[in-house]
Amino acid sequence: MDQTISRLLAHDRVRAARSHLERTDEVTLGRQAALCAIPAPTGAEGRRAAHLAELFRAVGLHDVTIDEVGNVYGWTGSNGGRADAPVVLSAHLDTVFGPEVNVAVERRGQRLEGPGISDNARGLAALVAVAEAMVVTRVRTARPVLFAATVGEEGSGDLRGVKHLLDGGNGVGAQHAVPLRRGATLHAAPVAFIALDGAGLERVVHRALGSKRYRVTFRGPGGHSWAAFGVANPANAVGRATALLADLPTRTAPPAPRTTCAVVRLGGGTGLNSIPQEAWLDLDLRSEDPKALAQLDVTVRAALDRALDDENRRRASGTPPLTLEHRPIGDRPSGVTPRTHPLVLAAIAANRVLGRDAELASASTDANVPIALGIPAIALGAGGKAGDAHLATEWYENTEGALGIVRALLVTVAMAELE
Repeated sequence: MDQTISRLLAHDRVRAARSHLERTDEVTLGRQAALCAIPAPTGAEGRRAAHLAELFRAVGLHDVTIDEVGNVYGWTGSNGGRADAPVVLSAHLDTVFGPEVNVAVERRGQRLEGPGISDNARGLAALVAVAEAMVVTRVRTARPVLFAATVGEEGSGDLRGVKHLLDGGNGVGAQHAVPLRRGATLHAAPVAFIALDGAGLERVVHRALGSKRYRVTFRGPGGHSWAAFGVANPANAVGRATALLADLPTRTAPPAPRTTCAVVRLGGGTGLNSIPQEAWLDLDLRSEDPKALAQLDVTVRAALDRALDDENRRRASGTPPLTLEHRPIGDRPSGVTPRTHPLVLAAIAANRVLGRDAELASASTDANVPIALGIPAIALGAGGKAGDAHLATEWYENTEGALGIVRALLVTVAMAELE
């Protein structure tokens, strides 16, 4: 694979595309800052999506559309022909910040500061840069390339955009027709999916960190904290459940797949002198291994049932029992693209040819969904350095920023195959 990447890098048009990326580095930074300054909370990405669509058209992508959930698509290559399996290069539109957060960007030398400037304004700017470089230098590939900006990658978005892109809500898998844009359905799944997420140059994410998230609610009769004392108390049940979950054995290091369970939020009650009628906790279960995650789910549910039973056994005679509800609020699939797959090897080789080490890693990204569907997928940083992710003090420093985008170009073209 090193030889393949080296040959690509020596090809006249790919070499011209690299030169274009390096020459327009400041343009990419300008786009990054402009994208960051457009608010895009999860579920409200419309303004940023519209701006991305304008950029896609401006750099020369064809068949630019925004689908019904808000994803933005643009194409290079053979028009997304029905018989051609594409390569997908993607980046997510949304940020973790709500509409009340000021997302203005300040520049201090090589550093850009602003909420979301790396995650994922950097990925979006790199997406546009790769598209422009391929169009301007006429890099023609045997397979079409779909450039996709997705909604709902963060938190409560639960990978909604990429799920719609690859599944459309019809439960299709890699062996079925995959709807990729309004008015057209490809009858072959993508041959590769590459997500650009944040900054960095070393990491190659090929293991999808799956998660199951629940709102667990205990409900009971409630009442006055003195007069009704003795009824089953939902707040007590939450406390019992939290203690039981904290004592569950977890796997945090190899050789077993890392598996974790965290109580992340608690709530309930209406006043200082009232036993609550309901109390709740939010759970975040994670694992790199689908079977381990499924087993953890079973174990957690058993612990919650035990907490319910324990509290109900202690209630006063003749009073009603608590009930328990599990409501899913997130389901991110897990899996792996084998490290021996050509897509992973291409990313490692690109790093090596560019003179940088590669670090194989696990994370929760848009790549989770294609991996779970059997589509080879990875996630890459888009160059540079960053810090304070998901904080209002987030920053991006453009140290070797263009090199990260060159890596994305090389991997994309390697998978789409030069004509």
